[in-house]
Amino acid sequence: MKKGIRTLQKGLVRRLLTYVAPYKGYVAGTIACSILYVASVLVGPVLYGEAIDAMPGAGRVDFSAVYLMIGCFAGSVLVSFASQKLLNNCVNSLCYKLVRDLRRDAFESLTAAGVRYIDTHAQGDVMTRIVNDVDVITDGLLQGAAQLFTGVMTILATLAVMFAVNYIIALVVVVLTPLSLFVAAVITKKTFRLFQKQVRIQGELVSHVKEMLGGQKTVILFNEEKYSEKKFEGINARLNEIGWRAQYSSALTNPGTRFVNAVITAFVGVLGCIFCILSDGGLLTLGTLTLGGFTVGKLSVFLSYANQYTKPFNEISNVVTQLQNAFASAARVFEVIDEPGERTEGTAHLSSCRGDIAVEGVRFSYSADKPLIEDLDLSVKAGSKVAIVGPTGCGKTTLINLLMRFYDPLAGRITVDGTDIRDIPLDEYRKLFGMVLQESFLSGETVAYNIAYGAENASRAQIEEAAKAAYCDFFIRNLEKGYDTVLTGNVNISQGEKQLLCIARVMLVDPPMLILDEATSNIDTMTEMRIQKAFRKIMRGRTSFIVAHRLSTILDADLILVMKDGAVVEQGTHASLMEAKGFYYRLYNAQFAGAEQGA
Repeated sequence: MKKGIRTLQKGLVRRLLTYVAPYKGYVAGTIACSILYVASVLVGPVLYGEAIDAMPGAGRVDFSAVYLMIGCFAGSVLVSFASQKLLNNCVNSLCYKLVRDLRRDAFESLTAAGVRYIDTHAQGDVMTRIVNDVDVITDGLLQGAAQLFTGVMTILATLAVMFAVNYIIALVVVVLTPLSLFVAAVITKKTFRLFQKQVRIQGELVSHVKEMLGGQKTVILFNEEKYSEKKFEGINARLNEIGWRAQYSSALTNPGTRFVNAVITAFVGVLGCIFCILSDGGLLTLGTLTLGGFTVGKLSVFLSYANQYTKPFNEISNVVTQLQNAFASAARVFEVIDEPGERTEGTAHLSSCRGDIAVEGVRFSYSADKPLIEDLDLSVKAGSKVAIVGPTGCGKTTLINLLMRFYDPLAGRITVDGTDIRDIPLDEYRKLFGMVLQESFLSGETVAYNIAYGAENASRAQIEEAAKAAYCDFFIRNLEKGYDTVLTGNVNISQGEKQLLCIARVMLVDPPMLILDEATSNIDTMTEMRIQKAFRKIMRGRTSFIVAHRLSTILDADLILVMKDGAVVEQGTHASLMEAKGFYYRLYNAQFAGAEQGA
């Protein structure tokens, strides 16, 4: 398990480095500023150590040396300030660019992944990955990496100076240092898995909140507020428990290493004082070893450097927590980026489309253990008006998904004008269809923009003509800015009006084939009659598929496909199906009998 986690983290680091690679200038600037900052910080103790030694006693003060040291020290402080400022600018710029690139790639992958990914992942969790997890990566990894690099540089530089001053004391420091690393390793070894669980539960919490906000009216209508609160509290309690464990484990690292580092500093102080007493400013002889004089100034330098040497270990222990959290988030973000997209390429190009559609031996299921469509065969002639009816869950929407290539069949094929639809470039193929769904999609743009969605080059006159054909021109002109009204939460339009705008959008595109999935479900009866008249006009000469629950709306269909349990059990016109007195006959009579009873 540990080996698997280390392998995963190495892979994540290599992957993240590919995103950093294009910004070598910022990386070089970060490294240069880090080196300059460390050098300016570490030169200070040497300078005031020399200043101390320049004042050995009363009446013997070398003021010129002291003033020189003070001037150099002031210069080092200014260099330290400037280099730290530049370092922060480089790191921040690198962070912002990495955020941009990660979110761009995640969003592009999401849009290319197709309907299958959206159907199998909670929307709130996906949003958390693209928004929150990317921030965690940059905050934890890049800024943590800068701290890590600066810390390592400080450790190496202080070691070099300490060995130059007194290698015996330096060896004592080096020998005791692994205790600090051991403490940090023992405390933080489990934090990666805890942070993985934490970000996963965060996604679950966001999904629940989004779901409740989206269905707030339904929740209130059925008095399910308490259940929703209870579920939220349950998820939040799990998040609290995992978050507390993760933060508590990581929080122990810093005080643990600080304690060990304090012990090291104490050793250095005691040993340094002994050397000062034995040396008394001259050479120090220990057996066969002869060391340079160890003065009070050098002791102050050594104590300062010992503290500087151990300090990065405290910072690195904090960085470890940030890195663990960043790795957990990076794994989730890369899951989105690595999601395979739809196959969009194709070699077959249709110069024109008649609309002959054939379904040959198609088999499909959303999951292997639940078969849905088995060996479906179907032939639709160009220009036909085809209605698809059947009980809930019979496969009507699935057939539409297959026709639109939201999903590809597991076996068999679907052809348009004799060409397998998988051989046609995806963008070209989907332009052959216009689709109106039961659920309306409108973006936060102007009314004109939403109608022209998919026909960006349409003129205002064409947009208004389509709106008139869809019977929505009258309510658009009653809006505050008419066609230039931005559809935000402050604009009050009904679900039916939203659906009319979606119908106008399809009428503007004027595609060779149509798919209407309960396209008039949110529209009143009088308007529906007008829309049906407009539909009959636009469907003339076009192959059209209509998914309908109200059988009264498809009586004039050229072909009615009756589906049950994923198979077409009957097909024909309304008259022939009623004459056959089969499943459609019972379905039709049951619907109208229910309507009469309701009346």
